[in-house]
Amino acid sequence: MDIERIMPSSATVCLSLARSLTLAVVFFILWSCSAQQPAQATESGRAPNIVLILADDMGYSDLHCYGGEIATPNLDRLAAGGLRFTQFYNTARCWPTRAALLTGFYAQQVHRDALPDLGGGAAGTRPKWARLLPDYLKPLGYRSYHSGKWHVDGKVLDGGFDRSLDMRNQGSFFTARGNSIDDVPVKPAEDEAGYYATIATVDHAVDCLREHAEKYAERPFFHYVAFIAPHFPLHALPEDIARYRDTYLDGWDVMRQRRFARQQELGLLNTTLSQLEPDVGPPYHFPEALARLGPGEVNRPLPWDKLTDEQRRFQASKMAIHAAMVDRMDREIGRLIEQLESMGAFDNTLILFASDNGASAEIMVRHGGHDPAAPPGSAASYLCLGPGFSSAANTPFRRHKTWVHEGGISTPLVVHWPAGIQARGELRRTPAHVIDIVPTILDILGVEKPAEWDGQRIPAAPGRSLLPALAEDVIVERDLLWWLHEGNRAVRVGDWKLVAAKGEHWELYDLSTDRAESHNLADAHPDQAKRLEALWEQQLREITALAQLSPFAPRK
Repeated sequence: MDIERIMPSSATVCLSLARSLTLAVVFFILWSCSAQQPAQATESGRAPNIVLILADDMGYSDLHCYGGEIATPNLDRLAAGGLRFTQFYNTARCWPTRAALLTGFYAQQVHRDALPDLGGGAAGTRPKWARLLPDYLKPLGYRSYHSGKWHVDGKVLDGGFDRSLDMRNQGSFFTARGNSIDDVPVKPAEDEAGYYATIATVDHAVDCLREHAEKYAERPFFHYVAFIAPHFPLHALPEDIARYRDTYLDGWDVMRQRRFARQQELGLLNTTLSQLEPDVGPPYHFPEALARLGPGEVNRPLPWDKLTDEQRRFQASKMAIHAAMVDRMDREIGRLIEQLESMGAFDNTLILFASDNGASAEIMVRHGGHDPAAPPGSAASYLCLGPGFSSAANTPFRRHKTWVHEGGISTPLVVHWPAGIQARGELRRTPAHVIDIVPTILDILGVEKPAEWDGQRIPAAPGRSLLPALAEDVIVERDLLWWLHEGNRAVRVGDWKLVAAKGEHWELYDLSTDRAESHNLADAHPDQAKRLEALWEQQLREITALAQLSPFAPRK
């Protein structure tokens, strides 16, 4: 192990602490003066605005700035003008990530992912003390907006947001049916011919920001923009699909090699490329869906040259739609940037972009079924990416959404804030997690969370502030990072990671050279494996003890 990669030098620590303390002291003084006044900043005279953008089921390598061939010029621009984190993690699933992202706690601590014999998960209700980020920003004068997917328990406005577009209809990108505005169900237009969810998400975001500029220009804002794209069903605009129609006919084997080569050129990773696992298919098996989807569908990442011509075209078409969805998301992020620029807010807006889990190997048919005669990507079709191209989207890692191998939990993190970050186009290699976003933002603002909420004590949260890493490429110290989802479990300490799929034995990897998880070292280092297993079990006990303080109650 390279100790210097794990422990920053004393000079670096002192410098980082000094910067953090300077910001913290100034903000604390301003906060103490009046909790009702808008937050102030040190150099610009204004607290930063915050825009948190989340993609859904997007793989680690899907962005061009992370090695992909998909056109993402707007996110590339943010990366070139800011930072890219190379070892940032989510929880492997949508709703646990959103809970962790907005609370700063592991989802299991707040009943938003299941614990053995204790319940929790998608139907779990957070304890009253598990407040969302807007509640901590409101006393500083922030207004908070939400546009897109919610998938957090409770109503959006009850979570501290002032305005919301809650996209609950995830069965079709071409209708507003089932969605809510400010927690009130919408009545879709009679003619929805021009509707597309990704565009509608930014339409709402831009409307919120325009109103903010007109009525609340003296106040900072927090905007949570949560795209559904590129989550299944694979639905995209015909003109977007056309740009990628024949791009993927060379197959997932070639795509993985090309993406990995570009990642090496970019200096993103120090690892080999993982091998495809032909025996690993979707996490859930729906044989009726396979029958409905027809002979072009395959539920294993077989060698491309073993597929029929029909299968190759069908699979390449699905990847083209996935790419079109990512492309369109980036184009809409461009519109969001234009709005920020028109308001004069772009330079002093902290923008963070990540994905809620890795690309998905799922294959299913929901929400009214799939018409095999319909054009792929249209409203009448219902397609999923599947394990072949999701493996390519997660290059160079193994496994997919729901697993806690690197392919399921690794995400890009792009950070852009010209007024607050001097670095331009740099990489940050510290391991970090969505639980770190809340403490990072509060640290930037110099805010400490209250000790209690509505008479309930707020426990210490596991996240760490990434503020030192925004200044320079340092390792943020922590004891460990921990995962559990549907029996898949993992723990990371330094560069060592212990991981196991449900019902399988523990595997041990040295991520300093093997983030592809290709060389299992459990037999070669049994003491290290036992040490990490004990830490995983200890963390499970501590998380369970905290969760038991607020008994799990299913959401009504």
